[in-house]
Amino acid sequence: YVQARDLARAMAAHGWMVITGAGPGIMAAGMEGAGRERSFGVNIRLPHEQEPNAFIKGDPKLVAMKYFFTRKLELIKESDGFVVLPGGFGTLDESFELLTLLQNGKTLPTPVVFLETPGGTYWDDWQRFLAAEVAPRGYIHDHDLDLFLVTEEIDAAVEEIRGFYRNYHSIRWTGTTLVIRLRNTPTDDDIDRLNDEFGDLARTGRIERSGPTGPEAADDDHPELPRLVISFDFNRYGRLRTLIDALNALPSAPVELALPPGHHDPR
Repeated sequence: YVQARDLARAMAAHGWMVITGAGPGIMAAGMEGAGRERSFGVNIRLPHEQEPNAFIKGDPKLVAMKYFFTRKLELIKESDGFVVLPGGFGTLDESFELLTLLQNGKTLPTPVVFLETPGGTYWDDWQRFLAAEVAPRGYIHDHDLDLFLVTEEIDAAVEEIRGFYRNYHSIRWTGTTLVIRLRNTPTDDDIDRLNDEFGDLARTGRIERSGPTGPEAADDDHPELPRLVISFDFNRYGRLRTLIDALNALPSAPVELALPPGHHDPR
C-alpha cells in the first residue's frame, strides 16, 4: 500500500494523473497518493458490489464497467505508463494482456514497471520464471523481457516512466515503415551508433533521419518534429523498446523531461 501511495504521490508532483480500478487496497493507495483532483477511477460492477474507494467515490472522473474486458481497454487505452504491484489472478491477467499487446504492436510503446515491495521477491520470482521456463521454450523472445522493468525503488520507477518521454515523442506506421518522432534531432554520429546497435530492427536498409512522410504531411501530424524511419521487423517489439531507451539516452536528447504528447499539467 505504501509503495503504491508514494509512487502515485511522486508522479502527481511531476504533473501526471493516476488511473486505477477504483477499488480498495492498492487501487485506493494510488488515489490517496495522487489526490482526488489527479485521480481517475474505472470500477467494475460485481455481484458483491465492489464499492469505489473513498478517494474517488462520487467524483465525475469515476466510471463503472460491466465487463472486465472493457475495463482493461479503458485502463490501457488511456494510460501513458503502467505500474503493477503484486496481486492475484486479476493482476496477472491484466499484466500478461498488456505485455501481449506491447509484444505484438497492438498498443503504443509504453513504459511498464513491476514494483516490488521492499525486500520482496514476487516480481523477481515471476521474472525468473519467464527467463528460465518460458523464453527457453521459444514461447517468447529473450528481448520480450525488455518490455518492462522490475524494481523496488520508487525513484527508479518514476525515472523509468518519466524518462521514457525525454526524447521519444510518438510513433506512426506508414505502410511497413515505422516512423519514430523525437523531440531533438539526432546527430550523424548518433545515427551511426544507432545502426551499429539496432540495425537488426530493419528488414532492409538502415535507420535514417526523415522529414514528415506523405500521410503525416496530409494529416498535419506533428510536422515540426524530427523523425527516424525504419523498415521495421515486426517480430522485434522488445528490441524497439530498447531502441527507445537508447534514443532517450542520446547526447542530443533534451535535458528537461516532458509530459507525454497530448497531455499537459492541469495545474
